[in-house]
Amino acid sequence: MTASVLDKTGVLIYIKRRMRLNRKKKTAASLIVLLLMLFAVSCGVAEPWQQTDQVLQFTTSTEAVPLTSETPHTEASIQVTHSPVPADSTEELTYQSITISQTTAPEANATERHVDVAAVDLSLKPSEGGKIMVLMYHNIGPEEAEWTRTPENFRADLELLYEKGYRPIRLSDYVRGHIDTPAGLTPYVITFDDARENNFRYLEDGSIDPDSAVGVLLAFAAEHDDFSPHATFFVNGRVPFRVEGEEEKKVSFLIENGMDIGNHSDGHENYTSIDAAGLQKSIGRQANYLESLTPHDYKVNTFALPFGIRPRDKALHRYLEKGEYDGKTYENIAVLNVGWDPWYSPFHKNFDPLTIHRIRASEMNVDDVGIRDWIRYFDEKPEARFISDGFADIISAPASFAEVMVEREGKILNLYESED
Repeated sequence: MTASVLDKTGVLIYIKRRMRLNRKKKTAASLIVLLLMLFAVSCGVAEPWQQTDQVLQFTTSTEAVPLTSETPHTEASIQVTHSPVPADSTEELTYQSITISQTTAPEANATERHVDVAAVDLSLKPSEGGKIMVLMYHNIGPEEAEWTRTPENFRADLELLYEKGYRPIRLSDYVRGHIDTPAGLTPYVITFDDARENNFRYLEDGSIDPDSAVGVLLAFAAEHDDFSPHATFFVNGRVPFRVEGEEEKKVSFLIENGMDIGNHSDGHENYTSIDAAGLQKSIGRQANYLESLTPHDYKVNTFALPFGIRPRDKALHRYLEKGEYDGKTYENIAVLNVGWDPWYSPFHKNFDPLTIHRIRASEMNVDDVGIRDWIRYFDEKPEARFISDGFADIISAPASFAEVMVEREGKILNLYESED
């Protein structure tokens, strides 16, 4: 490939391939960077190129659009390597490889990116200090029971929540305070314990059972453009979803489709009298196993307590968060209880990611604190529920929440006077 052909065509082909192969992973900022480089090269811009003995290098950078990208500043470069050519040679250069590299600067905080709190629609009464429901499901089966929801009732739960302005978010986003739920709506979290076959089942023809938990979630998402099938499946023991040979396929599918895998212990042990070594083995061994099934960059870092029980010895509680087993460390960003009530906003001073309460997603033997009870409660007291302002970098709440709100790094706290 000659220099002239490279400048006009080679980079174009390379960039097209790169964009096609990584389409799902590229942010808006990355695409803008590549397009800028293509434009510069195609127009014959000479100044940005730096020539060494064997390498031509072009570098550009761009600022991403505020509030819409998680990569505020991205820099990319093209390196073109050619074969050595004697100084007195009249041969044209032959290029052997083209490399595009990209680096991302640390994310600027909201103030540096000029986030405008005036853009928040206060008529929607955003209240990001309110509580969030973390729902706990177990089985999806043909008959309703204390720990089983029928497919029809699970669909009904999703529909009722949707109609009342709730949208699911990832557990990790909840914990980290990265909530970009549309303005005026309320985030909630879906979890399943034990990862049984009825949670995720393939039929004989290779399709997903529409009456499994995953099947119901995907179908609901297909019918509602603004619904994402976010859910975390907590796995205990080996063989997630109970069919040998399908472990990696199912885990990979979940992660690729916006769902997550969490740790539910190695053997669903009762932790009441466990010792430090046993506790770290129970959590660490399972974390190691689950991460062996996931993409290399995926961390299994959420943990649901088996039976909802913590060690009697409080000195051992630190191992629920961090520990080591078989030469590998684990670190959980969230520890979930069984629970009976909604949990705090990540912007509330009482929020503790290591003691997250959950609501039983059932209507049997729930002692008036099941999913439908709490939906009715928030209907009657909407001021108690988290209502999003639509901006991930702004924390909006009525001034009456001032004493309980906490600022998070990189975010702006926006307290306003309510008309009520």
